[in-house]
Amino acid sequence: MKTLSYGLAALLVTAAVIAGCGRHAGQGAQAPAAGQKPADVAAVAVKPESAPAAAGERAGGMTEESESAELPTGLSPIAAAVAANTPASTTPIPGKWVDGQNYSTLVPAQPTGTAANKVEVVEVFWYGCGHCFHLDPTLEDWRKKGKAAYVDFARVPVMWNDTTRAHARLFYTLLALGKLDQLHADVFREIHVNNNFLAAQDPAETERLQRAFLKTKGIAEADFDKTYRSFSVEQWLQKAEQLTRRYKVTGVPFVVVNGKYTTDVGTSGGEPQLLTLMNDLAASEHKR
Repeated sequence: MKTLSYGLAALLVTAAVIAGCGRHAGQGAQAPAAGQKPADVAAVAVKPESAPAAAGERAGGMTEESESAELPTGLSPIAAAVAANTPASTTPIPGKWVDGQNYSTLVPAQPTGTAANKVEVVEVFWYGCGHCFHLDPTLEDWRKKGKAAYVDFARVPVMWNDTTRAHARLFYTLLALGKLDQLHADVFREIHVNNNFLAAQDPAETERLQRAFLKTKGIAEADFDKTYRSFSVEQWLQKAEQLTRRYKVTGVPFVVVNGKYTTDVGTSGGEPQLLTLMNDLAASEHKR
C-alpha cells in the first residue's frame, strides 16, 4: 500500500509539473512530494511537449539591462508599420505575422517602465520549467548580442502558487544581492542538470536548500538571511504576482512586447521564429 501511495503521489506531482510549463495552466505546479527525488520532477520538466541581474537588469519593473497570403481586414502592427513606410505608388507587402495566430494583442494593454524612446520586451518564466531552461541560452545570446539598442529586456518570474513563488523569491534574492547576471543560468542548471529542485513542500526546507546552494556559489549565509525576506524582495514578488495576472499568463515561457503583444515558442513557430517576431514587434513599436 505504501508503494502504491508513493507511486500515485509521484504521478500526481509529475503531472502537475508538466501542467505548469509549456502552454498549459500553471496552477498545479508543485514541489517534490516528501520522499520524492528532485530528479523525478526535473526529468519530466525537460521532456519536450508537442506544442509549443543585478544592476542593469530589468525584472518585474527593474531596469536590466505561417505567412499569410493576404492582409487581414485589420492590419497587424507589423503590416501597419510596413504600410506606413511604403510609398503610395507600390502595394504594401503582406505581413508575415498574424494577430491571433503568431501572437496576440493584450487587452487591455499594460504600462511599461521604459523611457519613451525604448521598447520593453518581457519574458515571464519559471526556474522549474524545462521549456524555459531550454530557451534561456537562446534568450541570453539575443539579450547580449541580438536585440536592438532601443529594447529594454526584462525577466519576470511567474507567480502561480507556493512553488513558483519559492523560485521567484530565489530570483529576486539574487537580484537584490547583485548576483543575478552571474548566477541566473546556474539556478537552471542546478534544477535541470543536477536534479536539485531548490524547493520543497516545507517552506523552511526550501529556504535551507536555497541557502545551501547559494553558499556553494560564494554567497555568505548572513547576506542570504538579511536579503531573502527583505522589503525589496517582498515588493518585487508582489509586482511579479500583479504582472502574472495582468499579462494573463497561463503557460511559460511567455513573452510580452511593450505591454501590448504576447507570444511564445509554440505560437511563433519555434525559437528562431520567436526571436524574429520579438524583433519585428519591437521595431513596429519603436516606429510609432
